[in-house]
Amino acid sequence: MSLADLNQLRTFVVLYELRSLTATAERLHVTQPTVSYTLRRLRQRFGDDLFRRDGHVMRPTARATQLFGPLHEALAQIDATLDATDAFEPSEFDGELALALTSIGEQTFLPPLMPALAREAPGLRLTVARLDADQVEDGLVRGTIDLALTVSLLGPPRLWRTPVRAVEYVALSSSAHPLPAPGAEMFHGRRFVRVSSRGGHVYPVQTMIEQGLMPQVALTVEEYATVPPVLEATDLVALLPRHVAQVFCGWFPDLRIAELPWPARSTPVALYTRRESSLSPAQRWFRSVVLDAVADSEFRPA
Repeated sequence: MSLADLNQLRTFVVLYELRSLTATAERLHVTQPTVSYTLRRLRQRFGDDLFRRDGHVMRPTARATQLFGPLHEALAQIDATLDATDAFEPSEFDGELALALTSIGEQTFLPPLMPALAREAPGLRLTVARLDADQVEDGLVRGTIDLALTVSLLGPPRLWRTPVRAVEYVALSSSAHPLPAPGAEMFHGRRFVRVSSRGGHVYPVQTMIEQGLMPQVALTVEEYATVPPVLEATDLVALLPRHVAQVFCGWFPDLRIAELPWPARSTPVALYTRRESSLSPAQRWFRSVVLDAVADSEFRPA
């Protein structure tokens, strides 16, 4: 394969990730006409439009989506081979990495993670992307996100996954309106705050449906961060992960955790990246730091 071929394929991969001719030109340090010319050559080569303009966005065709995974992985392996002679030094890294988290993930995982990153790579710039369970897999595959932490089960053929934290659910209420001991009548007459499952926590809604509690939902909100002050000011109850409830109780001392009267464990929080062969040295290091910083004892690497 010639250097010209490699440059064409790299242009394709970057355009697929960024969906913009201008951004691709900036990333590759070439002019936009150069990217347009390369796209014409690629279209001739593969006999397909590959990308169709939709306003300012270049939408990939089905053929482009089919090509992206194998070509991205091949280029990543070439880059890894070329970079193999240069050992990665976190202390010298001054690039940017992107981590996808829910709002409560930010509050739960950033406090232990940021000191670890500061110790090892003080020049690193971390961007936190809002995690949407329906979009995070595409962001990881395209490379707009380096790593994600979520309870959602994402497609294993394209991604690397490892559990990092058990997820056990509890009930949370104010101490002024405590819940009785776990039992069949525990939630009799009580109303609930329901949190959107956009971040992947589907267990609370599923179990409320199973237990016939959905008619008692008085408030539905988008973010977990809204829950503590609402609970403190009302007699409402929320079902949420234990590690989240513990964080909230640290901020709002008038909140109280109660155990649920039924099994309350869901899939664990897991860490996702692209497959191993597609990761850069910086991404591999980032993954190991996050694992060490946020994993609980059940899943912490030995």
